[in-house]
Amino acid sequence: MSESLFPAETTRTPRVVSTSPSGTEICYALGVEPVAVSHSCDYPPAVADRPVIDRSRVEGDGSAERHESVGAAEQSGGVYEIDEALLAELEPDLVLSQSVCGVCAVDETLVREVLDDDSVEVLGLSASTFDDVLASVRQVGEATGREQRAEELVDDCLRRVADVRRAAPDAGPRVAVVEWMDPLRVAGNWIPDLVTAAGGEYGLVASGDRSADVEWDDVREYAPEVVVVAPCSYGVAETRERLDELADRPGWESLPAVRTDRVHVVDGAVLNRWTPRLVEALDDFAAMFHPDGA
Repeated sequence: MSESLFPAETTRTPRVVSTSPSGTEICYALGVEPVAVSHSCDYPPAVADRPVIDRSRVEGDGSAERHESVGAAEQSGGVYEIDEALLAELEPDLVLSQSVCGVCAVDETLVREVLDDDSVEVLGLSASTFDDVLASVRQVGEATGREQRAEELVDDCLRRVADVRRAAPDAGPRVAVVEWMDPLRVAGNWIPDLVTAAGGEYGLVASGDRSADVEWDDVREYAPEVVVVAPCSYGVAETRERLDELADRPGWESLPAVRTDRVHVVDGAVLNRWTPRLVEALDDFAAMFHPDGA
């Protein structure tokens, strides 16, 4: 999917500044290379040589430390700082931002506060369900003049979802997707849609609801048969290093998923971004939930 998802040829017209990894991935998938990106944009690899428009004020190694650092930053000027001089120098036609989470990436509000040019379009993307993800692709396609490519992407994603859903058995395992380990947070938004499309049961958060802080006792009572660990700002290696933040909790070893070795660590960036790459995660979910292909 990645090869067809990100075309080899890109254009820098219009001049787009993207302040979120989701927006950046959608731009590249549409064949538009941003003139600048967020510090957290890391995919596709071509993004590595793009100027960076912001910096994060969050520090800390462990989940709890980062959580506390976010709170402190919010109380003292905000989580992010935008390079206003660079933004003015770039003279963008479009600033692609987001209005979902001011912690995950620079949001639309901050962009409008620092952008002193009413002629520049600011598009704040937002998604709560998988359908919203596809709507975001269409929005960026319209804003960049890439409507045809956007429709091709959406059609491809819908086909992939239909294929996975058709192959999934009627009954599947209880699934928990962990978005943050300390404090414990279970993934919401489009994740329930992906889990159910792949033939899993997702009982802790409803489709379209925000990710939710949960009590550990509630997770133990739910007794997930598959646990997917995907902290929103960690890669696989970093998550594995800190997995004891979950594994040290009382009763961890008694969870069905642990007893049957069905705890999966995945790249949180893939699951927590609203981009067409979510269909790749859907394929992975199907393999996790039904390893025998049943």
